Amino acid sequence: MSATGLDVFEKTLQTTHIWLGEIMEQHGPDRKVAWHILTVVLRVLRDRLPPEIAAHLGAELPLIVRGAYYDQYRPNHPPDKGTRSLDEFLARIAEGLKDTRPVDPADAARSVFRVLARHVDLGQTAKVRDTLPKEIQSLWPDSVGARE
Repeated sequence: MSATGLDVFEKTLQTTHIWLGEIMEQHGPDRKVAWHILTVVLRVLRDRLPPEIAAHLGAELPLIVRGAYYDQYRPNHPPDKGTRSLDEFLARIAEGLKDTRPVDPADAARSVFRVLARHVDLGQTAKVRDTLPKEIQSLWPDSVGARE
């Protein structure tokens, strides 16, 4: 029998641990830092996307990650056009990461985008990536390489 008795919880925990493990490969063995990186980058990304694209991405996330993704979300507000430039996008990530050990915001974004490219439906990640300005798209990995 599983620890929770519910397969849906076991699956989301397992998937979340896999995602965190992939982030820890890039940023060190601290699971709390990896979780912080994942949630900060996803929220900055979410706030930059049109609500319908943000909702489709949210539906692809593991249940636990989805809860963090939607925390404090305000879909009735227009996408954050202030993050049109790469510098502003990274500044928002840096602001979110200020309460943890130093992490390069571009490396944080690349790590999370790599996880998304590897684990989320290819068509959905293409829609998310294509919604972003070209400068921010440059942080996204090559989809073929990310899935290997």
